[in-house]
Amino acid sequence: MEKTIAGFTVSVNEEGYLTDMNQWNVDIAKELAKETDIELSPRHFEVLDYLRNQQKNDAALTIRGVGKSGVVDIKEFYALFPKGPLKISSKYAGIPKPKSCI
Repeated sequence: MEKTIAGFTVSVNEEGYLTDMNQWNVDIAKELAKETDIELSPRHFEVLDYLRNQQKNDAALTIRGVGKSGVVDIKEFYALFPKGPLKISSKYAGIPKPKSCI
């Protein structure tokens, strides 16, 4: 289905995740974050860039893997993206929800 986010028409699935990561941009990420009362900082975008690069490389994403990435530790990951850090950050990054997320 299509949805307009930050003035851009994008394709999303039933959970609101972009189905084409090439449609993503910074404005879309910021708008998605506003829906959950998070204001994205440069630190957030470091994590989102890491997730996008991992997705491009077809790497399986897990909270533990992100915590061992050297980009962010698990405690900070939860602080940046409370209430399900991998699930939420993946949505903001414009990538599919990882299989490890319920």
